[in-house]
Amino acid sequence: MKSARKRRKKSVGRAQRLKPGRGKLVIVNDKMQRGYRYVLAEPVGRNFDPEFEPELTPKEMPALGVFGGKYMTDCRKEFPLSWFTRAKLSPAGRNDTLNYFGVDASQLLSVWRRNVLRRQ
Repeated sequence: MKSARKRRKKSVGRAQRLKPGRGKLVIVNDKMQRGYRYVLAEPVGRNFDPEFEPELTPKEMPALGVFGGKYMTDCRKEFPLSWFTRAKLSPAGRNDTLNYFGVDASQLLSVWRRNVLRRQ
């Protein structure tokens, strides 16, 4: 019998073909979410809303060591390998020296929640 860890590893970023024209189903099982599903309805990097104007691409973010290198360390199978070629990652935990500015740029979830409540 396979261990839960092996089963979980196998399902991370697993993509299944749906009916023609419906895209790929991605099932995510990582540290943040279990059994989350979404459909890749558009080609990677194409057909965004015209108002969507990000300053960085998903490939540039890990290369800059965002979130102290912790960003996207447990979900590599879910994204294109090319996003990780120059990534500065720290799977064991946040490492502020990897951050582009070399500082702790993270805040506690409680800070984010407090700021959201202030804006309401």
